[in-house]
Amino acid sequence: MPVIVNGVELSDADLEQELPYHGDAANPQRRAITALVLRRVMLDEARRLRVSGASDAAIIDALLDTHATSPEPDDAACRRHYDTHPERFTVGELVEVDHILFQVTPQVDLQRLRERAEAVLQEVQAQPTRFAELARALSNCPSAAVGGSLGRLGRGDTVPEFERAVFGPPAGAVLPRLVETRHGLHIVRVARHVAGRLLPYSQVAPRIAQALAAASRDTAWRQYARMLVGRARIEGIELEGADGLLVQ
Repeated sequence: MPVIVNGVELSDADLEQELPYHGDAANPQRRAITALVLRRVMLDEARRLRVSGASDAAIIDALLDTHATSPEPDDAACRRHYDTHPERFTVGELVEVDHILFQVTPQVDLQRLRERAEAVLQEVQAQPTRFAELARALSNCPSAAVGGSLGRLGRGDTVPEFERAVFGPPAGAVLPRLVETRHGLHIVRVARHVAGRLLPYSQVAPRIAQALAAASRDTAWRQYARMLVGRARIEGIELEGADGLLVQ
């Protein structure tokens, strides 16, 4: 079924040209069509408002700059962000971590895997000295060869859900619950925690202001794009609540 935006049908050539930019998306074709629809409705709006530019991209940038503005963060907002997220501005923080991974695969019985991991967790808690032995025997990670040791990890070295788990608790103990990540179920021991150094606010304030401004601008652009889509006449695709409703 063709996709028609404000009376103009998106061409196969347009889609073929757009597709390579969305190869990492779960549904590249839908993401590409969404991008084309957004571009079309914004160019139509720019034409209506007589916004001009040297190219389609320049026209859209000019439209957003003038009609999807967002406030710049003040010093109070930047300080609140700094005080709320000190871990983001701490350097040199490290943990030494051991783990036993029960990997989740498409064929695995997740309930049985969880039960097995819970049983091994209880075994490790009862006999912590067996951690390395059980890791070598049971872990689905290459670190099994060294008793489950992942060595030293800094912030950003691992997936966020694992990072949140290992940088919080005190060192020297097995975590009381399984840690669930995109890789599977982990039994985790934080062997050592090296405290980092919090950078002074004056040193990171410009970076915070830039990040908050970018987030505010992104929110304003998304809201403006959704408003334009809501007003447009779109046939052949339903974009209400669609994933990837972004300004491309």
